[in-house]
Order: sequence, then structure tokens, then C-alpha cells
Amino acid sequence: MGEGRGSTLVHLLVVILSLVAFGFAIAAERRRSIGMIHKVENSNATYCVYSSDVATGYAPGGNRAWTIIYFVSSWVTFLVAEACLVAGAKKNAVHTKYRDMIYAQNLSCEALRKGIFIAGAVFIVATMILNVYFYMYVTKATTQAAHKTKRSSSTVGMTGS
Repeated sequence: MGEGRGSTLVHLLVVILSLVAFGFAIAAERRRSIGMIHKVENSNATYCVYSSDVATGYAPGGNRAWTIIYFVSSWVTFLVAEACLVAGAKKNAVHTKYRDMIYAQNLSCEALRKGIFIAGAVFIVATMILNVYFYMYVTKATTQAAHKTKRSSSTVGMTGS
């Protein structure tokens, strides 16, 4: 890798996540709520009535917030588990190589620290539990958003009206 270049994977990830965020922003703008002023009969009072639209479902409410938290947490625990397992396997492979030393006076038989693979296993189980909770909350969040957007007359928000 060239000096001052950075990781290609990080650059790619940033571009992809930015494009996804851009898409959500455009979708929310196209489907934003519209407010109308209504007058109370027999009074001078007025109030606003807003249409509920698909963009309302994009807001991070209770279930959506938990979905995001579980999603990020599961990826973090997955990366930690992978780091433990890969680092342990690499270090273990170094120790099993044949040492070609005839005069080995200071020969050391270092061993892999106990618990590296157990730590990886614990993080794998944590990832599994977080993924189960993520799935439960994403199901709740998507069914709530579907119930919020049901209308008597279905329209497609492509006209900008």
C-alpha cells in the first residue's frame, strides 16, 4: 500500500454507506408529510393536520433504535471474535513450524496464551444472541412501519405533490 493512501476497503465502505444514506435522504424527502390548516367550527381556532407517510417509518423510534443498536453490536462482537480466532490461529501456526537450529541454547517453547480461542467462542455466542435480538426488533420495526403507512387510497409518491 502506498504511503498516505489508506485502506481501499475503508474507502469502499465509506462510499457505500454514504450512498445508502443519500438514498434514504432522497426517499424521505420524496415522501415527507404535508400539513394542512383546519379551522375549528364555531370558533376562530385553527390547527394543523399532517399526513402520515412512509418517511415517518424512517425515523428511529423505539424498535428501530434497538434494531440499530443490536445490528452494530453484533458486528462489533463478530469482529472481536474473528480477531481472537485469526490471531490465535496465526500465533499457533508459528509455534508448530519446525525449528531448524542445531545450536539452540536459548530455545524457548512459547505457547499460545490460554483462553484466546475461548474468548473467540464467547464472542461468537454473543454475536448469535445479538443477531437473534436484531432479527426480533427488525421484524417489529418493519411491521410497525407497514401498519403506519396503510391508507384507504394507496398512492405512489413519484409526482412531488
